[in-house]
This record gives sequence, structure tokens and C-alpha cells, in this order.
Amino acid sequence: MSTLTESPAPVSSRRPYSRWASLVVLCAGTLMTVLDGNIVTVAMPAVQSDLGFDAPGLAWVVNAYLIPFGGLLLLAGRLGDLVGRKRMFTSGLAVFTAASVLCGVATDRGALIAARALQGVGGAMTSAVVLGMLVALFPEARERARAIAVFSAVGAAGGALGTFLGGALTQSLGWHWIFLINLPIGVVALVAAVRVLAPDRPDAGAGSVREADHAGAVLVTGALMLTVYVIVGAGERAPTGTLPLSALALALFVAFTVRQARAARPLLRLRLFGSRMLSGANAVQVLMVATMYGFQFIGALYLQRVLGYGELVTGLAFLPAPVAIGVLMLGLSARTIDRFGAHRVLLSGLVLIVAGMALLSRAPVGGAYATDVLPPLLLLAAGFAAAMPALTGLAMAGVREEDAGLASGLFNTTQVVGGSLGLAVLSVLAASRTDGLLAAGGEPVPATAEGYRLAFRVATAVAVAALVLAAAVLRTRRRPAGVAPEAG
Repeated sequence: MSTLTESPAPVSSRRPYSRWASLVVLCAGTLMTVLDGNIVTVAMPAVQSDLGFDAPGLAWVVNAYLIPFGGLLLLAGRLGDLVGRKRMFTSGLAVFTAASVLCGVATDRGALIAARALQGVGGAMTSAVVLGMLVALFPEARERARAIAVFSAVGAAGGALGTFLGGALTQSLGWHWIFLINLPIGVVALVAAVRVLAPDRPDAGAGSVREADHAGAVLVTGALMLTVYVIVGAGERAPTGTLPLSALALALFVAFTVRQARAARPLLRLRLFGSRMLSGANAVQVLMVATMYGFQFIGALYLQRVLGYGELVTGLAFLPAPVAIGVLMLGLSARTIDRFGAHRVLLSGLVLIVAGMALLSRAPVGGAYATDVLPPLLLLAAGFAAAMPALTGLAMAGVREEDAGLASGLFNTTQVVGGSLGLAVLSVLAASRTDGLLAAGGEPVPATAEGYRLAFRVATAVAVAALVLAAAVLRTRRRPAGVAPEAG
């Protein structure tokens, strides 16, 4: 069993104001990266019209961000352990902010795609070390639970806010501003990070950056980037093209694992997976985020293509979700976890997610927002608000301090992979079902609605799988308040 070791935090624990101010800075950086994973969705038609993308090319506006973001998280987390997490975080903020400006001023397709890829690099650098910094800032279990609740609220609400802001900014100012809005946020966050976050000490036992496992970094980054590429492009690529790429990604993962078992200074310490809590939490997160991320995109399409909502109204329709998530996470999450335990709270949240998805699987063609959309939306928001902080706490509870950055990168990687998987699989299922009904002579709107209902039914099954896995793998022995759970 591994446990967190008490080591000097980036900001002294004797200065609670500085620690909570540091949390605000970390949340601001996280908010930017989360927003940009979703804010572009509603603006896609405007981008396509302005820059002349065809349908396959337009997908790269999303894919160019997701692929480097998911592929580089592990490497960025490890480098954060080697060079210092503050340095990695601030460097990532600078890269992400500069790339956002390049996206906002892009006048052709190639420039936008290249800038989006650079955004993904900056997002990986920023996101990979945040959880590790939180663990070091808040070593006491109760305060850490509160900090993780705040961080999770920002991340969860940011995903839903991205849809709203994308519609509002695109309709009022133009699609360029979905990227340019990051400039003032990024500058303020970067200045605050330099001033508020105290320097941290790199992992002295890990050697220098030059001594790091560069071959392992190439293998795992290539494998992860190729995996994300296969996932997000599965609906556009024939099986004859997908299978060889999948086999290559698997071969790279195998080569990476062999390399880590033999390298003197491996990039990924394989003993990390000896933690039942960390491994189990990452597996549960893949399933849970696949459900939620798929719902966000399919749900937005349902509102637009079945109920006939416009861009801004679609964004407003999703707005109760981030409000509910923020209120529940900030007001109840930490206290609820402290009282009932992270495992029970996680299971309760997953039950609510299952219920919300089951209601959506009955979404009618002529549905009303108040009766057919809002209730499942609030159930999903409440479930995610309960489940995500509990899952994050369970994942990080048994991680050693010297592995915190790597564990943070791993946890964030499974978020991206799970989201990409959910989006790709559910989109393909919905489109295939709709195309089949149309080919049989069905009407467009009912056929489209049935395709989305199929996607929601599959998402319900995935959420049930997450619930079963969490119940079986993440059970902890009840401990007094303020004591971290067993890592297993």
C-alpha cells in the first residue's frame, strides 16, 4: 500500500490565505483549458462558413486540440516532477494564452488547426500538474477534500459553460472571440501564478531532464496521441483504416511497458498501478466521463436538430447544469464526503447519472424543455457534482508525493480519452441508426431523434458499468473523519 508522504508544499501550510489564493490561480488555468474543449462546438458552423472547411476538415478544429492534449499529459506530468510544477504550470499558461490569440486571429484553415494544436500542448502542460500541486498545497485530508471540490466544480462547470459561452460569443461578437476571450484571463492568471505560487522543489531522486527516459516519452506520447486520433476519427474512417492504426497504437503501448520495466529512470513508474484506488478510479473515470461528454454533445444536437433551438438558446438551456454543479460541489460536496465517505458519495452520484441518462433515452420528438430536458439535466449535474470530487479524492489518496505529478497527468489523460471515446462511439451509433431509418423511408426529425435515443441508451449502460465497477473495486474501510482512505 502506498501513502502520501508529508513534504514541503509549494506554499507554506502556515499561510492559509496564500494556499487558497493559489487554488484560485490553479482553477483559473484549469477553467481556460476546459472551456476550450467545448466552447468551439456551437461555433463550428460559423467557423466552417468563414474559413471554408469541408465536413472532414472541420473535425480537425476539435481533433487538433484533443490529440496533443491527451497525448502529452503523461509526459507533462512527469516533466513537472523533474523541473518543478510551478514552472510547468506557468509555462503552460503562457503557451496556451499565446496559442489562443493565434486561433483568434487565424484567417485560414491551416493557421487555425496549427494554433489549436499548440493550444493542446499548452493545455497539457497546465493541466497535468494541477492535481499534484493541490495534493502538496493541502496535505490535511479535510482541507484537501474542500480544495478538490472547488477544483472539480470549476472543471465540471467549465465544460457546460463552454457550450453557453460558445453560443453567446459567436452570436454577439463572432467566432474569433471564443479564443480571444482567453487573452485577458490568461494574462491575469499568469501574473497571479508568478506572484502567488511559491517555487517548489523538483523530485531530487528523479535525476535531470536530460537523464529522463526520452525513448519512453516518445513511445507513450505516440501511443496516446494515436489512440486519441483513432477514437475521435472512428466515425469517419473505414475499418480497414482503423484496425491497422489500432494495432500500431497497441504495439506502441506494449513497447512502452517493456521499456518502463527495464529503464533505469522510467518515465512511468509501473508500481503506480499497484494502487488499487488509483487504477480503479481511472477506469471508472473513463466510463463516467464517456457518458457525460457524449451527453453534452449529443444533447446539444438534440436541442438544435430535434427541438429546433438556436445556438444561444441551446447554450442557455445547458446553463442550469454548471449552476447546479457549482452550488452542490462548493456547498455540499466536501462536507458530504467527510460525513459519509468518498465511496458512498461516488456511488450515489453514479446512481443519479444512470437515472438522468435513462430519462434522456425516452426523449420525444416534440418534447418540452421543462419536462423532458431539464429534469434529466439536473440529475446528471447533481450526479456529476457528487461523483467527481469523490472519485478524484480516491484516485489521489494513495499516491506518494514524488508520484503526484505523474498521477495527476494520468488522471487527466483518462478524462480526455474517456471523453473522446464517449463522443466518438455515441456519435457513430446515433448517426448509423438515423441513416438506417432514413434509408428505410423514415422522416428526418423522428429518425434523428431515434438515433439520439439509441446513443442515450448506450450511455445509460456505460454509466451502469461505471457504477458496478466503482462498487466492486473502490470500496474503502470506514475511517474517522480527517483520515485518508486506504489505497489498497
